[in-house]
Amino acid sequence: MAILVFSVILFFTNVVHSRAQNIETIVDSFAHSTQFSGVVLYADNGKILFEKAYGFRDFSRHTPLKKTDIFELASVSKSFTAMVIMLLKEKNKLNLDDLVSKYLAIPYQGITIRHLLNHTSGLPDYEPIMDKYWDKGKVAGNEHILEYLNRYHPPILFEPGNRYRYSNTGYLLLASIAEIAGGMDFIEFMRREIFETLGMTDTNIRTLAAKKAIKNFAVGHVWSPDKQKFIRAKSSPSSDYNFWLGDRKGSGRVSSTAYDLLKWDQALYTEKLVTRATLDEAFNSVTLINGAISNYGFGWDIRTDPFGNKIVSHDGDTAGYKAQIIRIINSKRTLIILCNNPVGSFSGLIKMLIRAFQ
Repeated sequence: MAILVFSVILFFTNVVHSRAQNIETIVDSFAHSTQFSGVVLYADNGKILFEKAYGFRDFSRHTPLKKTDIFELASVSKSFTAMVIMLLKEKNKLNLDDLVSKYLAIPYQGITIRHLLNHTSGLPDYEPIMDKYWDKGKVAGNEHILEYLNRYHPPILFEPGNRYRYSNTGYLLLASIAEIAGGMDFIEFMRREIFETLGMTDTNIRTLAAKKAIKNFAVGHVWSPDKQKFIRAKSSPSSDYNFWLGDRKGSGRVSSTAYDLLKWDQALYTEKLVTRATLDEAFNSVTLINGAISNYGFGWDIRTDPFGNKIVSHDGDTAGYKAQIIRIINSKRTLIILCNNPVGSFSGLIKMLIRAFQ
């Protein structure tokens, strides 16, 4: 019996380490052929089995990237925004089925907080309106975006609950609702209730000036066909929406390290932040009015792979950065990819890595 138990343990140990080796082989090959720059972390039940940095923090200076470097998370930030709402719900500060109009003056009716969380609100994107009318010499925040939505009133895309459509506007409104319901600044609440609680010391929502002052902040890059090299993604303020929409909250702007994201991942297996019942709801699909299923919970994409594993994930994409966190819930395996020079075949890398760690 003891020999059988040892054999089973040895088999699973070999499988676990084989996955890590496969991931390393895939990323090494990809980095060699594409100049991929970033950090990749793979963990099993919270134990890091593979973590490696590739490329440069700053291509112009050839500063090597380190595993401890900080990256923009872009829309991966939405899982944190959703957690703020869940925390406020458990503090009895709001109800997920409250109408948005209870908290904010918006020109759209029948939209609930739940609709915002799972992208079924039908709200139009705020960026085209701001791009057309906003003075790009100034920095816009949530209050300005709300003002312009009311002033120009772009039409709603569909009746709330009828369809799924990814909405940055919805998550921006969630941050504004959180400030009213919680009675404090959204960023301060997130810092205190999530980042500090979980010991995520390198994670924050930072101003542009704060990012510049951080030595280990990975610079975002894009490929220049003319120069045949990677250059800084930042251009003139008037053409850089990260500048003129630089004070918005809720839809993005969290920056972090791979190791801090692993702390976040592990906390979601516990009740350190909210109860299991609330977490289960966050990781469940939603039934639309027409009976169709939408596979987006509260800040997470949800799917089941061919092996029956439940996977929750989110990606992020902004000027010069891509980010991805993928969590296999039932086996507690985690894959984190942070990149500061999005190459054209990045999506192919993600697909290969997902196959390798399932």
